[in-house]
Amino acid sequence: MRSVALVSAGADGEGLAGLVGDGVDVVGAPEVVAREVAQLDATGQVRFVTWSFESVAPWLLRAGVRVSRAWDLAEVHRILHGGWAAAPSRVWAGAAGLDPDDAPTAPSGDLFDFVGGPEPEAGGDDPVLPDGHLRGDASSPAWLEHPEHLRAWARAALTCAARQLSLAERSGPRAVATAISESATAVLAAELAHDGLPIDRVEALRIIVLASGPRPESDAHAARLRAARDEVVLRLLPGGYRADLRNPAAVKGMLETVGVRLESTRKWELEAHRDEHPVIPALLAWRADERIATTYGHRWLEEHVGPDDRLRGAWTVCDGAAGRMTAQHGLHNLPAVLRTAVAAEPGHVIVRADLGQIEPRVLAVVAGDEAFADATRADDLYAPVAARLGVERSVAKVAVLAAMYGQRSGAAGEALRGLERAYPVSMSFLDRAYDAGRRAEPVRTFGGRLVRTDYRTDTVPVGTNPSFDSARGRFARNAVIQGSAAELFKAWASTVRATTRDLDAQIVLCLHDELLVHVPQEHAQETVGRLLEALTASSRRWSGSDRVRFVADVKVVRRWSEAKD
Repeated sequence: MRSVALVSAGADGEGLAGLVGDGVDVVGAPEVVAREVAQLDATGQVRFVTWSFESVAPWLLRAGVRVSRAWDLAEVHRILHGGWAAAPSRVWAGAAGLDPDDAPTAPSGDLFDFVGGPEPEAGGDDPVLPDGHLRGDASSPAWLEHPEHLRAWARAALTCAARQLSLAERSGPRAVATAISESATAVLAAELAHDGLPIDRVEALRIIVLASGPRPESDAHAARLRAARDEVVLRLLPGGYRADLRNPAAVKGMLETVGVRLESTRKWELEAHRDEHPVIPALLAWRADERIATTYGHRWLEEHVGPDDRLRGAWTVCDGAAGRMTAQHGLHNLPAVLRTAVAAEPGHVIVRADLGQIEPRVLAVVAGDEAFADATRADDLYAPVAARLGVERSVAKVAVLAAMYGQRSGAAGEALRGLERAYPVSMSFLDRAYDAGRRAEPVRTFGGRLVRTDYRTDTVPVGTNPSFDSARGRFARNAVIQGSAAELFKAWASTVRATTRDLDAQIVLCLHDELLVHVPQEHAQETVGRLLEALTASSRRWSGSDRVRFVADVKVVRRWSEAKD
């Protein structure tokens, strides 16, 4: 596989772009470079090295070019070194074994900026300073507009990639596979942001109006609509009682007037008391409507759903912690009621695939627990666990989730003791992660991502506050599972992307463990088959065996809401 650096002076595509390495040397207008990228990609023998794929994606996707393979230096840095910060200077320093805090900073445009390194006209064509760091302005459009500077920047990217590969190989073969998968997901994330999620605008508007009323014509009109929504709840209170429904303390006081005392006003606690007074189900419905009105209302529809009826927002490959994908503008937390508005375009369907019980199945892999792996052979993992524990399925589920999420009290604590006896290998693995987190030591996911747990140790040192130590421990215990599950999901998603391109299939949403694929109707069943084949292949590649079984619920629908039973 050839490695060729793909760089540009600016992500917007208004400056120079370059394609350099392994006998390739093309520097020029982005549209010229894009054509060369397409030709090289068609050979199936090139991996494109970028400082970050988002730095080249806009102009590349505008030209209709979608690359097959990439090495994203920023994403690989996040795997190897943890955290979110991945500016080129930090990426270079991390790969070179230098202190990233010593790297010169990029110019901010301030009058008093001082950037280390020689001036270009004084022979400063090398982006690397004598101390080994990148010069501060090496990634700036002004510096990169010089063709030789862009070539040197591309060569630096290739050097950095080689160093990262060496570091990953020393971490183990899984780290290399994770680096490749995360880089592929960086390409997918750019495409998700570019393509968007198909929305039935008429249906979305119907839901918004039903929840929040017509579009406010003025601030006064908005206030009247808000008061009308509140009145649906307040009219159920005795004696004309008034309360600010947006103030949790006021809501608690309001509920006390009807004899309902709660520790908090969280949804799950309200749900547990919904039959005690009519005001509680009304309050829950009000909250759902209020969320639409304030976050997913008329403005959201106008600002984020384009003229082509696609909802768009920026996507990130990892959250800077355990490595889950994130997205903006509601793509990752769309209210359930709006799922009816996520609809296939004419002649198309949505193939929805949802990984089943992914985190406990991942636990069986990362802990190397043969007994727990046996349970994963069942479609419903909790059934054999329940049989082994001699408890109801619901109790077994509580026990497994409590083990991963750190709940120890009540029924969860009692169930956990049985789980510790039945599956000591998995429980010991989780306990070790918890202990490392309590000590603020980093942990690594199955795929090799470094997850830091030393947050706030500057103000709350280890051992000075037991609740903080416990919080760090719980985070670490969950991160080694959640982060590993995220790696498997992204390996699966990137495999689906690669194996369904010839069907004109388009992944339009990645939601933790759920994929939505927009595909021509005539290719629906073939897409279903390839999704399942991709899961088998990617899970075997990720885990190193087929000892643990992973399952997915796959449905062909026209609206996202139809996928839920």
